[in-house]
Amino acid sequence: MITILPAELYRIVYFVVLTALTLTYYRKLANATQRGVMMAPKPYTLMVTFAVAFIIVVGLRPISSAFGDTVNYARTYFMMQDGLQDAPTPGDGEYVFNLLMWNCAKVMPVQWFFFIIEIGYVLPLVLACWRMDRRNAPILLLFTMSAFSFFSFGTNGLRNGLACSLVFLALTYIRGNVLDKWVCGGLCFLAFNIHRSSLLPIAAMVLTWFYRKPRTMYYFWVASIFVSLVAGGAVSNFFASLGFDDRMSSYIVMDDEDAQQFSRTGFRWDFLLYSFMPLWIAWYAIFKRRMCDMTYLILFGMYVYSNAFWIMVIRSSFSNRFAYLSWFLYPVVLAYPMLRFPLWKQHHGRKTALVLLAHFAFTFLMWLIGK
Repeated sequence: MITILPAELYRIVYFVVLTALTLTYYRKLANATQRGVMMAPKPYTLMVTFAVAFIIVVGLRPISSAFGDTVNYARTYFMMQDGLQDAPTPGDGEYVFNLLMWNCAKVMPVQWFFFIIEIGYVLPLVLACWRMDRRNAPILLLFTMSAFSFFSFGTNGLRNGLACSLVFLALTYIRGNVLDKWVCGGLCFLAFNIHRSSLLPIAAMVLTWFYRKPRTMYYFWVASIFVSLVAGGAVSNFFASLGFDDRMSSYIVMDDEDAQQFSRTGFRWDFLLYSFMPLWIAWYAIFKRRMCDMTYLILFGMYVYSNAFWIMVIRSSFSNRFAYLSWFLYPVVLAYPMLRFPLWKQHHGRKTALVLLAHFAFTFLMWLIGK
């Protein structure tokens, strides 16, 4: 078994490198003019190197409980290697992921399988940032890789992270020609068959493509808070009964063991405030400054509708799994208007740099307090 770092050092090294990158780009942005932030091409070397290093180091991580569900995936992988689990069939849920695991189990050790998964997790994010804004792709990627949930869903919620990365890449194709739309559909099909809960952001993307009314999006998000406060339990049970994800019932119905594993349940006002920040930026961009484009509206709609679903089931066990169905878009929804539009009337570069710093600082704080 390949050992690059002891398991307990992974997050420490991750945050040390991210701190250096964030401070480096903070200085670049803080000293840049408004035109420099929006128009000047940013060098790719640092962020591409970080992305490649993340794939290699985290992909070849040791099998340890420090990485959450990594141990459970490894256990299933070993069962497949020993012939103790039947081959997946097209009728099985999440067939694409199970077929990939089955075929890999026949020819390679489990660490190389995780390495392949890490490529599938990070590479679509790199491509999506590049397709979305080629001048500022490194900044978008830094926002993405320094997000609160990025590391966890590269090592713990593997299917969820992999599927959502493909949905994010699919988003960048939806506005293109007929061939691009086929690529978008193909990526969504793969994502759904990797983790069926990705149907939520996919449906939000389709809805927003046909109905792009930001005021309605805000009304829906606010309404979801009232629904959650008044009838959150009934809504959770309703969504569990739909069965679009076999794990949904177990996430929503929490027993005593689950309660010990999850840090805190109930209505999470702290995470609601965290989720609100891109909405505040969007309100300022769309209504105050009258600045948006179709990509931003679709991106914002996907985030709002998916996040509203999480709010309605916020009391569920492991509701962080549902939150990720919107949070994977969080860093780009936050960064896009500052990098694409002259959003701030004064000190545009400095304010953009401060948002980047605050974004990373929150992630760092959550790690320090053990969330």
